[in-house]
Amino acid sequence: MSTVNLFEPLTLAHGPALKNRFMLAPLTNLQSHPDGILSDEEFRWLTMRAEGGFALTMTCAAHVQARGQGFPGQLGIFGDQHLEGLTRLAAAIRKNGSVSAVQLHHAGNRSPKDLVGTPVCPSDDAETGARGLTLGEVEQLRDDFIAAAIRAEKAGFDGVEIHGAHGYILAQFLSADINKRTDRYGGTPENRARIVFEIIDGIRSSCRPDFQLGIRLSPERFGLKLAEIRELARELLHQEKIDYLDLSLWDVAKEPVEEEFKGRTLMSYFTELARGRVKLGAAGKIMGVQTAREVLEAGCDYCIIGRAAILRHDFPNRVAADANYQSPPLPVTAQHLRDEGLSPAFLTYMSGWKGFVAEEAA
Repeated sequence: MSTVNLFEPLTLAHGPALKNRFMLAPLTNLQSHPDGILSDEEFRWLTMRAEGGFALTMTCAAHVQARGQGFPGQLGIFGDQHLEGLTRLAAAIRKNGSVSAVQLHHAGNRSPKDLVGTPVCPSDDAETGARGLTLGEVEQLRDDFIAAAIRAEKAGFDGVEIHGAHGYILAQFLSADINKRTDRYGGTPENRARIVFEIIDGIRSSCRPDFQLGIRLSPERFGLKLAEIRELARELLHQEKIDYLDLSLWDVAKEPVEEEFKGRTLMSYFTELARGRVKLGAAGKIMGVQTAREVLEAGCDYCIIGRAAILRHDFPNRVAADANYQSPPLPVTAQHLRDEGLSPAFLTYMSGWKGFVAEEAA
């Protein structure tokens, strides 16, 4: 397969097509204001990636409730006070020829107490001190995800992605280890996944017909079982209400952690599923042309670029210009990252990633 395949347009069931096979991962970066309003630093970071050739530019996780905040400086989408910044961002992404999306998020029991007070969870959680949601609160959570999508549409975004991965609140509902509810949102895998399908149905019925909708899932860790997440993915693909499924795999080449599934890649358990009109992509250490090609050859429709997009804002353009392109070796200097649009807050965050940022001489 030549690199030209990476630059074939990809038509989605709703909304605009992607001009190539590169989607910007929704990357935590701590750059927005304490109230969730978009900062100039966050605006610059994202618009640089749109300019750099990404077919779809996705925001970091944006919280749909104030008490769902997961980290300092998180972008918000829980109130109309966020509309002005979001509208400015959507227009700039479009102006740069990229499709725009907001990732919708609630951290659940992963919300820091110093930001939200007592965090909430599908059930009381002794380990984190999180309080279990009442039935009414679960319904409100569902409705607030839907309201956030409507807000993104109003701001001019092409679509949204539902964050169902990484142990945040929707993944907490999916986990039998964490979700001990006895009502219609707990118990069987179908009940634990109910809120996900209700959010999807609500967004589809509330937003315009060409509004794009994706979901991010991680198939393991955080109390999740591969077999259950695979069945969830199968049903999501079968219903064809979403446009794309975004698999966060940590490493696209890794095998599953569960012993009975070893012997093949984690990704292969999803690429073999019938997907109809839904597109499938994966994230996890895609740092250059070769790995990106391999992801498409393995059956994915597109690649989700995280670390490589931090290292080079124009990763897709560099791939287009160099059939052997590979990301710069780690660690990189702080100045390199500043030049790539990282703010001081984002740079400090990345300095906590072992081996990513070179230590500066005193």
